[in-house]
Parts: sequence; C-alpha cells; structure tokens
Amino acid sequence: MSLNTFGHLFRVNTWGESHGPALGATVDGCPPGLPLTEEAIQPWLDRRKPGQNKFTTQRREADAVRILSGTYEGLTTGTPIQLAIENTDQRSKDYSEIAAKFRPGHADITYWQKYGLRDPRGGGRSSARETAARVAAGGVARAALAHLAPELSITGYMVQMGPHVIDRRRFDWDEIEKNPFWVPDARAAADWADYLDELRKSGNSVGAVIEVTARNVPPGLGAPIYGKLDSDLASAMMSINAVKGVEIGEGMGAASLTGVENADEIEMGNDGPRFLSNHAGGILGGISTGQDVVVRFAVKPTSSILTPRKTITTGGERAEIVTKGRHDPCVGIRAVPVGEAMMACVLLDHILLDRGQTGGIRGKIG
Repeated sequence: MSLNTFGHLFRVNTWGESHGPALGATVDGCPPGLPLTEEAIQPWLDRRKPGQNKFTTQRREADAVRILSGTYEGLTTGTPIQLAIENTDQRSKDYSEIAAKFRPGHADITYWQKYGLRDPRGGGRSSARETAARVAAGGVARAALAHLAPELSITGYMVQMGPHVIDRRRFDWDEIEKNPFWVPDARAAADWADYLDELRKSGNSVGAVIEVTARNVPPGLGAPIYGKLDSDLASAMMSINAVKGVEIGEGMGAASLTGVENADEIEMGNDGPRFLSNHAGGILGGISTGQDVVVRFAVKPTSSILTPRKTITTGGERAEIVTKGRHDPCVGIRAVPVGEAMMACVLLDHILLDRGQTGGIRGKIG
C-alpha cells in the first residue's frame, strides 16, 4: 500500500501492523543539532499505551521506542530518524474465528474490496495500534518545537463521551492529567467512569469528542488556498483511526451564528494585536493569528463489541459475528495523545515551511 506518509518538510512515514513483530515510523526533515533521545520520546508513548486502567484495552504492551538512526551522541543529524516499537503481547488466535467474516464498522470489507486480501489479526494496518508510531513521531516533533518555539504548548482532552458533554464553566487545565479520560472537569470524570463501566461490562462501546489546543502558536503559520494550516490540521486529525469528523474553532457551530456574533473583534494591546474572542480557532485565511489553535475531532464507538451483529463472509454467505479479544470500550481515551502528536507534527511542519518561505519576516503593526 502507498500513501503512508504525511507532512511537507517534516515528513512522517509509519509502518507495521497490529500483530506483526514491530511497528514504527521513519521521520525525515527534522533539523540537525537538536537534542533527541529515546527517554525524551518515551513519556508521550506511555500516555497512549494500552492496559493502564480498566477503561482501555487490556493488551499489555511496553511500547518501548528505539531510535535506530538519525542521531549521534544524543543530537539529531538531519538524516532520517528511524523509530521502532516491538509488539510483545499479540493474541492472533483471538481473530481465527472471524478470518472469513467482515466485522461491521471495521475496514475489513473495504480492504478486501480494494486489495483482495486483508490481515484479520487485529485489523492489521487499519488497527489503532498504528497510532503508537504517530505518537513516537510526535515526540520527535515536540523535541524540535522545544527549540524552535519554546513557548508553544499542546494539550489534548476529552470534551464529550457519548451523550455526555463537559460543563465549560468547570473547565480546569490542572484536572486533565488527574483522571483516566483526560477530561478538564472533575465532576464529569466521576460521572463518566460509572457510565463507561456499565458499557464495558455489557460488552458495548461508545464514541467521544477530543479537543486539542495549542497555546502560544506564532502568528503567520500556514499559507493561503492550498497550504492552509487548518487544511493540514483537519487532514491530520481525520487520518487518525476511527475519526469521523473534525472542527476548527467554532466549527459546525459557526453555521448557527450571525456575522456579528462570529467576528473576532481586534484591539491593540501592549504587545500587539489582541483578539476579543476566538471563534476562528486561531486561524484566519489558513494562517495562524497568534491565538490558541483549537481543533476538535469526533471518534466513533469501537466497532469490536461482544453484541452479536449481522454480517457476511468472504464467500457472500449470511453470518453472525461477535468480536472477541481485548478492545477499548471508548477508543477516544487513547486518541487524546494521538491528537496531540498530530498537532505537534503539523505545527512543526508549518514552522519549517514558514522559515523557508519568509525567513520569519512579519508585517509590522503599530
């Protein structure tokens, strides 16, 4: 299969399958001379790895990353960085009973229709296991951003689980790291734990909405028309497994606003222009404004459930299927660090693009 690479100057190619011996990423275009070690990347993978609590799949993977190339004595060399993560807890036998059946909601049937074959072990290339490689690449991007844009910070969090939405009046940045759902609302975290536990015990699953905010983003990233920052962010988030919708800023909600309500008014502050609201999500005309860049994406319910579902076999016969094995009752939980990683990769890519096109020159205001 082709098209396993994303990015313009900072390019990431992911490889490997869910039940293969390993998976990983080849990162090309990282500037030379930047500190980078396995220890710097590992904490981001630890946030995504499975089996950390009862609300995620109980597959036990260390997700230990190895840097095979692209560094010397702890510094990047400017050559391709090869990242590898071994798979150590595969249970391929869990999928033997469904090798000839298509799981509803999965990519089984489309892979078969396109390629005439598929890897039934955990979904192969279409498995969310692939996202570990993205998070490793995001760790490289964060290491570069720490030097090129040291004030920039990226934080992901869940704002909706099924029908349950956070109360923005209780939004608490400090709460995000204190609960298994990465939710910025302590009361919601407690309520959602009971809700998801019931679903988990019944063999069901639920979807979620993840929001990723990048603060202290430099103005001027992105380009008009076909090089828009929001276009690349939307594409990056949409490429994540199980994502079915992406919004920037007000997103679909902008359709219900008037022009008066939606316009982000501007005044002159002590340090330059200051916006009085951020319906645009920090991007105008495809170019960052210097405000927070805010992206949301919707993740569908995990398709692997214990409730029998109607399907067909590869031979076209009617069948019924129950997907056994170890699966996330809400895949949105582990999608949070994946969204952060994709934000980091896209922002670094656009910083490098801007540096190459404008050299960092900015129009003077005031």
